[in-house]
Amino acid sequence: MFVFDRHPSRYRHWKLTFDGAVATLSMDVDENGGLVEGYALKLNSYDLGVDIELSDALQRIRFEHPEVRTVVITSAKERMFCAGANIYMLGASSHAWKVNFCKFTNETRNGIEDSSRHSGLKFLAAVNGACAGGGYEMALACDEILMIDDRSSTISLPEVPLLGVLPGTGGLSRLVDKRKVRRDLADLFCTNPDGIRADRAKAWGLVDATAAPRDMVAKTKERALALAVGSDRPANAKGVELTPIDRRIKDDNRIDYDCVSVEIDRARRIATIMVRAPEVLPPSDIAAIEAEGAGWWPLRMARELDDAILMLRLNALDIGLWVLRTRGDAPHVVAADTSLAEHAAHWFVRETIGLLRRTLARLDVSSRSLYAVVDEESCFAGTLAELLMAADRSYMIDRTASGEAGPSLMLSQANFGLYPTVSGRTRLVARFNDETAPERLKAHIGEAFDAPAALAAGLVTVTPDDLDWEEEIRLALDDRASLSPDALTGMEASLRFAGSETMETKIFGRLSAWQNWIFNRPNAVGDKGALKLFGSGSKAQFDWQRV
Repeated sequence: MFVFDRHPSRYRHWKLTFDGAVATLSMDVDENGGLVEGYALKLNSYDLGVDIELSDALQRIRFEHPEVRTVVITSAKERMFCAGANIYMLGASSHAWKVNFCKFTNETRNGIEDSSRHSGLKFLAAVNGACAGGGYEMALACDEILMIDDRSSTISLPEVPLLGVLPGTGGLSRLVDKRKVRRDLADLFCTNPDGIRADRAKAWGLVDATAAPRDMVAKTKERALALAVGSDRPANAKGVELTPIDRRIKDDNRIDYDCVSVEIDRARRIATIMVRAPEVLPPSDIAAIEAEGAGWWPLRMARELDDAILMLRLNALDIGLWVLRTRGDAPHVVAADTSLAEHAAHWFVRETIGLLRRTLARLDVSSRSLYAVVDEESCFAGTLAELLMAADRSYMIDRTASGEAGPSLMLSQANFGLYPTVSGRTRLVARFNDETAPERLKAHIGEAFDAPAALAAGLVTVTPDDLDWEEEIRLALDDRASLSPDALTGMEASLRFAGSETMETKIFGRLSAWQNWIFNRPNAVGDKGALKLFGSGSKAQFDWQRV
C-alpha cells in the first residue's frame, strides 16, 4: 500500500533552504530513488514519489514558514533543470497508474497557482538548464519563469512528436490560457522535439526573462525579492508545525484517523468516508487557534480527509462509489466556520481555508461516484455540508410520517464563497447551475433544514421515509456500483462542472480526458507505440486513421 507521508529530513529528491522571505526548492533527483523498481530517474526526471515530496515541501512552506513570500524552484544539477516525467516509468506503468500520476501532478501544479492567487505566496522558476515536458509544465505553474541563456539549454514540450501522447500536466492549457502564447507559435513549439533556446523562448512569451550564466544567480535573487514585495505574508509570525498524521490501517479494509475514517466493502465495491465534527466547541480567538496548531479541527480534518482521498484513489482502484457520511454536533462546525470567516485574513487561518479548498477540489475531480447519506446522527453543517454539495446524489431520511425528529442540514457563512471549486463557483452555485441560488439561501444561514425543507430547497436529491430507508439506500448503492465505471466517470465529470470553463476545468475535464484516451491507444502504448519504443532506437508505427 502506497502512502503519502513525507518529511524534509527524509527527502531523496529535493533540497529545501530558506533565506528570509525566499525559500528555494532545488530539484536533485536520486536516480535510484524511484517509487517502484524498474527504472532510473535520470536527468532530474520524476515519478510520483518525487511529486509527493514536492507537495509535502509546498505544504510545509505554507504552514511552517509564514515568513516566506517567494518560492524559487530550480535545479541542483549542472545544465539540467528537469527532463519531465520519467518515460520508462510511464512505459512500464499500468494505465490506472499513469492516470493517477498525472492527476496528482496536476493537483500539485494547480496548488502552486492556488497559493499565488489566494495566499500571497509567489513562485519563480529559475530554469538553469535543459527543461523538457513536465519540467517546463512545472515552470509554467509559477508566476514567473527566468531562463538561463547559455546558447545550449532549451525548453520543450516534446510529448507529441517523441511519445505520441500529450503534455499531461496542463501544458497546453497553460500555454494559451495563462501565458497567452499565440496558437500558431504554440503549435510549432509543441511539435518541435528539439525545443527552443532562451532568446526565442523570450520572444514567443514562453518565459518572462533570460540571464547569462554569470548573471543567473543574481537575477534569480533580484526577481525573487521583487515578487516578495507584492506579498502580504507576515515577516515575523511563528509557523505551525505539521505534525505527522495519525493514520491507522486495519486489514486493508479500514483506515482510521482522529476526525475521519474509511471503511471499504470490497465485495460491493463501496467505500464509506465518515467525517466527524469537533467534539467540543473550537476556539474562537486567534491566539487560542494558533495555540492548537495542527490539532485545530479545521486543519486536522482537512489533512486527514485529503490523505484519505489520496489513499483511496491510489490503493483502491476498483472501489468506484464513495459514500460520504458525517457525525457530530452541527453548532460545533458552525462555530469553527464562524472563526474561519472572522479571521480569514490571518495567515494561518487563510492557509487552513486554502487546504480545505484544495481538499474539497480534490474530491470534486476524483473519478469516483460520490453519494451523501444523511441519517439520524449526521452533521452536514457548514464546511461539512460542502461534502453533500460535492456529491453526485444525496439521500436524507424523512421521519415526518412517524412523528419523530429526523436529521437536519445547516448552512453557514462557509458555504457562500469560502471554498470555490476549480470552476471558480461555489458548490451551491454549481449545484443549481444558477448564480442567484446563494442569494435565496443566505437568509437561512444557521437554520436547521429537516428532510421536507431540505428537499423543497433543493439541497438533497431523495428523502425516503424511515420505513423504506435501509432498503432504498442499499438498492441505490448497489445499483450505482453495478454500472460501467468508464461511462460513470465521463458522465460525472460532464455534470459536475456546468457553466463557463476555467483553465483548471480545461486541464481536468479536457486535457486529462484526452490524455486518458491517448494512454489507451496503440499509437502510444501498443507494442509498436511511441511511448513503448522510446529509447529503443526503433521507430513507432502508427495507425493513421483519425477516429
